[in-house]
Amino acid sequence: MNRAKLALVVDDNIDAADMTAEVLRMHGISAVVAYGGVEGLAKARALMPSVIFLDIGMPFLDGCAVAMELRKEQAFQNVKIVALTAWGDQEMRDRIIAAGFDLHLTKPALLATLVQVAQ
Repeated sequence: MNRAKLALVVDDNIDAADMTAEVLRMHGISAVVAYGGVEGLAKARALMPSVIFLDIGMPFLDGCAVAMELRKEQAFQNVKIVALTAWGDQEMRDRIIAAGFDLHLTKPALLATLVQVAQ
């Protein structure tokens, strides 16, 4: 897959991950899913996507921890990392900024916004 057109969707909610990826695919964007932070971190390193949509509230390794790990690596400095979460309070927004995310979208995000961010 071409990195310039690849999105990685990481969410422990299988339906949410699959639906988000399918919406992206319907708009011509290659998308793969990972159903948790550990799997997401591994897939990000293996596939080098151009954009990563990360849920925050996941067991074992949450989205903020994944983002912080990826931002430590030079290869991910220019990868767009997007928080896609139901949490929108100021404390969470501050935590997301500190973790190195580029953007914070609250669920349910507008489909047009997801597509625009991934392009």
